[in-house]
Amino acid sequence: MCITCGCGSTEVHIDAGLAEAGQVHTHAHGAPHSHGLTGDHLHDHGHDHDHDHDHDHDHDHDHDMAAAGQDHDHAAESGHTHAPGFSTIRRVQIEQDILAKNNAYAQANRQVLADRGVFALNLVSSPGSGKTTLLCETIARLGAAQVAVIEGDQQTSRDADRIRATGAAAIQINTGKGCHLDAHAVGHAMEHLALADGGLLMIENVGNLVCPAAFDLGEAHKVVILSVTEGEDKPLKYPDMFRAASLMLLNKIDLLPYLNYDVEAALAHARRVNPAIKIINLSATTGQGMEEWLAFLREGLAATRAVHQQTVQALQARVAELEAQLAAQPGT
Repeated sequence: MCITCGCGSTEVHIDAGLAEAGQVHTHAHGAPHSHGLTGDHLHDHGHDHDHDHDHDHDHDHDHDMAAAGQDHDHAAESGHTHAPGFSTIRRVQIEQDILAKNNAYAQANRQVLADRGVFALNLVSSPGSGKTTLLCETIARLGAAQVAVIEGDQQTSRDADRIRATGAAAIQINTGKGCHLDAHAVGHAMEHLALADGGLLMIENVGNLVCPAAFDLGEAHKVVILSVTEGEDKPLKYPDMFRAASLMLLNKIDLLPYLNYDVEAALAHARRVNPAIKIINLSATTGQGMEEWLAFLREGLAATRAVHQQTVQALQARVAELEAQLAAQPGT
């Protein structure tokens, strides 16, 4: 995971477009902080405000020493680790602790979303796959009122600015040295975001096909975006991400006439890693395949709203039952 790449020692900055109100949200991992907000939060995480992210990161290094007869086989070195001072056993323990803590935050996020009937997706990909362009086109077609976006990047608010220009609510999380979003940061971002009941939340993760695979944010599905300007073998090189995703979007297919790209090989590789993965070929630029993508979104929205409505009705029925029991008691 991320213990040696510096992920755990950075500051996370949540910019809700509220800087003038003094409500920009910045906190260091492991440091207490204040929200600086006067209104009620969307939800209470029920936890302290430290990320405690000294997480581990496996680097698959090719040191290119073959010519010198110095091939470097990490697997052959018993107990070898890139984290100085950490044994393999300790490193595994740290990873398990981090993921367990993250999963608890993710479950809290998931409950908040369920309580609001919000359908949430975690969009993951390499940098430059076209995630933000896809989001802008999706918002234009669905309507901005029912969509909210959380943007994840190491620096700048450029992507959030693009989303806000569509009329949709957006908040930017800058992870600094961090290579992925985590559930804790997303939960705090949700507190600042105007989520419409029964709406759609799309989380654009930091461009990275490694670490985001392991971190549940509370979403209903991970959606992995692969562009035709990348290699067909990406699913084989980064299997954890494609295995974790429910849907793969093969994007920028309008460029196929100008590229030597084997679409069938890319799809076969994805299905080899994840036989259950759903795949949609599309172009956010020309609109080809967008209707199938929108149908997926509408189906998810409808299913999430139906479950929410059933939950509300069950609670209402239970309240009515308890009120009837109370009314039937002597002296009431």
